[in-house]
Amino acid sequence: MWADPERVEGAVMDQLRNIANLPWVHGLAVMPDVHLGKGATVGSVIAMRDAVSPAAVGVDIGCGMSAVRTSLRAVDLPDDLGRLRRRIESAVPVGFSMHDEPVDVSPVGGESGWNGFWRRFDGLHEGVRQRRGRALRQLGSLGGGNHFIEVCLEQGGADAGRVWLMLHSGSRNIGKELAQRHIEVARSLPHNADLPDRDLAVFVAGTPQMESYRRDLFWAQEYARRNRAVMVSLVQRALVATVPGARFDEPISCHHNYVAEECYDGVELLVTRKGAIRAGSGEWGIIPGSMGTGSFIVRGLGNAESFSSASHGAGRAMSRTRARREFTAADLVAQTEGVECRKDAGVVDEIPSAYKDINEVMRAQADLVEVVAHLKQVVCVKG
Repeated sequence: MWADPERVEGAVMDQLRNIANLPWVHGLAVMPDVHLGKGATVGSVIAMRDAVSPAAVGVDIGCGMSAVRTSLRAVDLPDDLGRLRRRIESAVPVGFSMHDEPVDVSPVGGESGWNGFWRRFDGLHEGVRQRRGRALRQLGSLGGGNHFIEVCLEQGGADAGRVWLMLHSGSRNIGKELAQRHIEVARSLPHNADLPDRDLAVFVAGTPQMESYRRDLFWAQEYARRNRAVMVSLVQRALVATVPGARFDEPISCHHNYVAEECYDGVELLVTRKGAIRAGSGEWGIIPGSMGTGSFIVRGLGNAESFSSASHGAGRAMSRTRARREFTAADLVAQTEGVECRKDAGVVDEIPSAYKDINEVMRAQADLVEVVAHLKQVVCVKG
């Protein structure tokens, strides 16, 4: 555990014990941002032998982060950041919205194989095949909840004031629909009948149900990655329209709700990172805080005890319902001072006080990642 056991709620510890006691589990690593989830805790890394739990992966398959450093400095940004925010919101649909027509993906840097990717759609679960048009138009859209797009400034060091773009999103409705269908199938399988929590139901290797899930899972993870790549391109265009001549480094991208095939202790495992990023030695990662605090660009240290993982963010300190009960729009205004963003009751559940202290989280995982850059947002777009 990289979380302090004395500060982890009893219900969370119960979930962790339920996971650890599954007969297929090789090991479990607990991140410092751990908090209650559905079946599996958010902020856990579950390494299984010949099995995977679709509910542990969750319904936003492939949810993750992308970030890109620009050539701009703070002084290059316009005084009116509201205009830049509106340009981004015009370019990228948020909430339940989607593009009127599919985005032209040909200019998206670093992405190829689009035709082959979409040809595989017809092999997905038969229940989603009528969703192709929706999936095409949602590609390059943000969603709601804790998803966001930010313009950030690097803090401290020789590159202080450097402008970064950052976003957080996943596989949209198509990932959700695929996940829900497979979760229901897993719950119905006889080998899951006696589990302590039906949301920990698994598929096991060598079965048609497992093969079907793996096919859909890996497609949805790729959709999520491509979705973020398209959004990065759209946000870059919005920035260039505001500040002509802006240039961009290669984007960084990392999932934090996903499954990977990896080897530890000489054993081939299916590693589910439920609210955690891969932090292999030298690998780039992104660990965001809340909409009023800041985020970190990191490099992994390859700590095998954590299955080469690190936290995916600050982690929630309270539920959305409790946050809406305890805080007001006025509190949100105060806690997001200096950030161009929504400050209305509709996003009070995302108030910074609803999240853990990102600096504490980073200190707790100093043996998992090294910090490359500390970023502070000046624009935040939410659904």
